[in-house]
Amino acid sequence: MENKRILRTTAFTLLAVGALAALGVLLVRDQISRSKRDLFSPHPLRRLAALEYLGSVAASVDTVLLLRDFLAWEPRPLLRKRAQGVLLRLEGELATRESEVA
Repeated sequence: MENKRILRTTAFTLLAVGALAALGVLLVRDQISRSKRDLFSPHPLRRLAALEYLGSVAASVDTVLLLRDFLAWEPRPLLRKRAQGVLLRLEGELATRESEVA
């Protein structure tokens, strides 16, 4: 009887942890999508916030390509300079990761 209750409690706990993990993945995916969309927003503060967010995520080829497109599009020198800094850092991270693999 006691073993059955422990097993049921463990199963419920694992199910709750799995549901929370799935919810977390969905929220992160939504945040990434929103940040990428706001990168080309007409509002400069949203673009700056999107740049800061992209600078905090793990480097990926997609992010580097997105930042290159942003640099070609961005009219404001201050935001272009910030994007260039983020881009250089992410490219450095990718180069370091590639050299570690090779």
